[in-house]
Parts: sequence; structure tokens; C-alpha cells
Amino acid sequence: MDETVAEYIRRTVLKIPRDEIKMMLQKWGFLSEAQLQTLNFHQIKDNISQEVVQLCEENSANIKQAAALDIIYNHIYQNKRMWSVYQMKKSGEELEYFDITDFKKKFKGRLRSTLKNVTITFKEYEDNAIWIRVAWGTPYKKPNQYKPSYVVYHSQTPYVFISASVLKSNLPLLCQALIVASNYHDIREMELRSHSLDSLKDIVFKRYSQNFQTYTPKLLQEENVEPENADIRIVQENRSEKERIHKLNQEAFGSGPQPKLEFAQYRLETMFKSDPKMDVLDKKEPFRCLVKFSSPHLLESLKSLAPAGMADAPLSPLLTCIPHKARNYFKIREKKGLHPENLVSS
Repeated sequence: MDETVAEYIRRTVLKIPRDEIKMMLQKWGFLSEAQLQTLNFHQIKDNISQEVVQLCEENSANIKQAAALDIIYNHIYQNKRMWSVYQMKKSGEELEYFDITDFKKKFKGRLRSTLKNVTITFKEYEDNAIWIRVAWGTPYKKPNQYKPSYVVYHSQTPYVFISASVLKSNLPLLCQALIVASNYHDIREMELRSHSLDSLKDIVFKRYSQNFQTYTPKLLQEENVEPENADIRIVQENRSEKERIHKLNQEAFGSGPQPKLEFAQYRLETMFKSDPKMDVLDKKEPFRCLVKFSSPHLLESLKSLAPAGMADAPLSPLLTCIPHKARNYFKIREKKGLHPENLVSS
């Protein structure tokens, strides 16, 4: 077994929590059950990793098999990576039969026709998700296994989730291989980013209700408790206002769990409106600007703005429509007023 393969396996094992090493090695399936029985999982991780490497040497492990273990680790700990969503588009709406063998062949063929030194590993999961790991090299260097790109593609959908390596110059090659392999003709980044891959899937696959509960009846009742000597009109006004905000927040966000998103970006385009007699603008050029939002939990932050008194209720549709606009990235059109020309969010 090559020394670089041995070292990569050792480092991968060291990343795994000690009480999960046996489980991941079983999922890997490269070592036999008899070999796993010889391992002492109660010793320090460095010793465990060395013993795993020795067993892999007996089985003559190669880099693809080592990469398969890395996929298993990243599938379980997918929130350690930052994921971006890309949407692909066909020329028509026709559905085609998906052949996983043909997909793999086209994907590898397209990448290797441009760059020879790449390591490409696939793993299929039960939810029709194909995990692809690509370690990039150069014409003169072997692939760097420590900075791979990850792709999660659900067959029969136009959505791809990518966690890119540091080498962003390889991203166009990756995107081109994807559209060739999946028989699409265009791909665009939606700027929908998060560490939570499941949240991104919930949005684009419409697996959640975009309604997030802000107040429960119990909380409303507790917050409506006022001092005995309070003016009854003020008490009633406060209660009515809280109920109004609660209702509007329910209509905008609903009562279901919300996806964990971390970044949103709007490209806005609108026209200035002024009195023609004033002649403020010589040319009728649209006003364009870029607005970015970031938060550890963006939708939760937006949800809390009105109840906290930091924004009027209801919130602007520019904020509450983020997941809906993201799902229709290719269909966004400017309508009237200050609406996004393009919306990108995460």
C-alpha cells in the first residue's frame, strides 16, 4: 500500500470520534468482521489508527478505497462543510430515465478529458442521493486528497449541492461534468449556502412549510399579564398589537420547523420615480444595488424582528420570500417597485 494512502487513512480515522470508529469501519466494509474483532477500540485513537492502517496494508488498500471512508465520514458529519446549491436547467420539460452507470461514465469521462490527475469516488445512498468526491491534482502533481470537492446530486432533480475545495478554479470543470452527465444544458449557482445540508434540501425540495410559529398561545397569555393599576385601554391595545403581530408572523412564516440558513444576498434593480418637471435624471437608467444578510440562523432572525419591535409587521416580502424565490431561481422576474432582479439566499 502506498505511503500516502496509509497516511490518509490514518488521518481519516483520527477525525472520527473514538466511540464511532467501529461503526464507520463497518459501514466502510473494506475490513472483514474478523479483522475488526482484532482491533482494540478502547485504546488511544492514534494507536487505533495505526492498527487500522496495518489491516488495510494486508488488504492492499488503494486511494479510492480510502476516499470511500472519507465519504462516509463526511456523510455523517456533513454539517462540518459549507454547502452551496446549484440549479440545472433543461431545454424542455421532458423526463428521462436515469442510468447511474451512464451518469458515472459521463462524469468521469468529462473531467478526465480535461484534467488527468483527479481521483473520483462515488457512493449511492438510499434517498436517491449520489455522493461524489473529487480530489484535484494538476498536470504535474498528484491529487490533493486533503482538499477535495464534494457533490451531492439527487437523480431526477435539477438541484446539486456542492462543497467546493479551496481550488475554486476547478469549479467550472466540475459544473460542466455535472450538466454533461445529467443531460442538462445550463447550471447556475443559487447563492443558497449553509452548513446544514438537510436545511438546503428542505427548501429546494419543498419538504417544509414556510410558516414558522413565533408565539404559542401560552406565551401570549404570559406576556399579556399587566399590572393591576394599568390603564385598561393600554392593556387592550398592547394585547391587540401582539395578537396582530402573531397572526401576521403566522401568515408569513407559519408553524413548521424552519431550515437553518446562514447567508442571503439580493441583487435589486428598480427605477427612480421623480417629477418630470424637475428633470433629476437625464437618463432613465435603473438603480442597482447588492444587499447581503448573514446570520448563524437567518430565518430565525427574520422571524424574531417584528415580535422584538425591530421591524413593522408584516415583514417585507423581500425577506419572507427567500425560500420561495430560491426554489424558482430560473423563473424570477422583476415585477414592480423594489423587487429583486435576482435573488440568492442561504
